[in-house]
Amino acid sequence: MRILVVCGAGASSTFVAQRVRHAAHDQGFAYSAFAGTERSLPIDLDGADVVLVGPHLAHALERIAQDAAERGTTVVLLPPDIFTDLDGTRTLALVRAAVLESETHDDPGA
Repeated sequence: MRILVVCGAGASSTFVAQRVRHAAHDQGFAYSAFAGTERSLPIDLDGADVVLVGPHLAHALERIAQDAAERGTTVVLLPPDIFTDLDGTRTLALVRAAVLESETHDDPGA
């Protein structure tokens, strides 16, 4: 699974991506995570299964979700206090919940 973390300039998303990548590794998940910016999003979306959107980009969530839906990519708006998740486990839990929800919507019999 490829996780894209998007923020305005890429600084905070780099920290979140690194933390969620380590948390996934520690829990035995073969996930990769990388940082992107709002500007690089059209290109970065092509390589992502899940997009984590920084809370400061809530104003752009509808547009991001629309672009992601065209590619079958799940989008999660991160909560405002996500940067306090120092070990990435809470962020990883958000990813796992979003993926599970997405799979349930894709398979109504599940």
